[in-house]
Amino acid sequence: MIRLSLSLGLAVLATVTSAQAAELPAEIKQAGVLKLTVNSTYAPMEYRDPATNELVGLDVDLANELAKRLGVKIVWSETPFAELIPALQTRRADFIISGISDRASRRETADFVDYLATGPQFFVMADNAAKDATDLCGKKVGTTRSTSFPVEIEKWSKQNCEPVGKPAIQYVPGENSIDVRNQLKQGRIDAAVQGSETLPYAQTQEPGKYRVVGEPFAKGYQGIMFRKDDAALREVVTEKLTAMIADGAYKAVLDKWGLGANAVAQPMLNAAPQ
Repeated sequence: MIRLSLSLGLAVLATVTSAQAAELPAEIKQAGVLKLTVNSTYAPMEYRDPATNELVGLDVDLANELAKRLGVKIVWSETPFAELIPALQTRRADFIISGISDRASRRETADFVDYLATGPQFFVMADNAAKDATDLCGKKVGTTRSTSFPVEIEKWSKQNCEPVGKPAIQYVPGENSIDVRNQLKQGRIDAAVQGSETLPYAQTQEPGKYRVVGEPFAKGYQGIMFRKDDAALREVVTEKLTAMIADGAYKAVLDKWGLGANAVAQPMLNAAPQ
């Protein structure tokens, strides 16, 4: 299923990118500005540097390089994760690049150009006794409520806990990844789930605090999210991102943030399997 979706995404995108060179929509070209909004609580994808309060992260670097190649500047704003999609739909943002997962349920009104492999992963406090993910059956596990992770946790629990007579995982919602980690540190939950791309950074920032349990238990992609009626903008951004992958600029950004292993070979359209 994953292979089929991947092939379909590649095929569709190849058709898009092999066409005549795309151009920016006239209104963006004339204004010389891209309006982008992020949820700046998801390090290392986008966050406020504690030392400088500057907006930084992998997505920020990728967007800045895209804007440079498009010949425009970015006007950044910040919003809660749950408001990212409404910001796109109401045209407060031209597109969304903010650690947002490509999901089938989101494709009714939007398209995703997938640019980073990801997957949900369990983690615990370093002194937790859990050795295997199944040790978390029956435990309280927190994750951000507005992500795909609550559904993935429920699915994993039904496949790995209940069939062997273990109690189901108890999902506990959080507002964002910072809130979830605080709940974990305060002992209100036994374990947590975040995207695999965020955990190395969290472990670097708080050495010896957290321990990953098992491998990512689902596969997906983060994508740049576009309105369905913005095909021209989607195509020109895809064209520039394809060039960034080809000339090494994309790899340089991922390597800077320690996420070279999450790279994709080329942008994919709506390729995530879920």
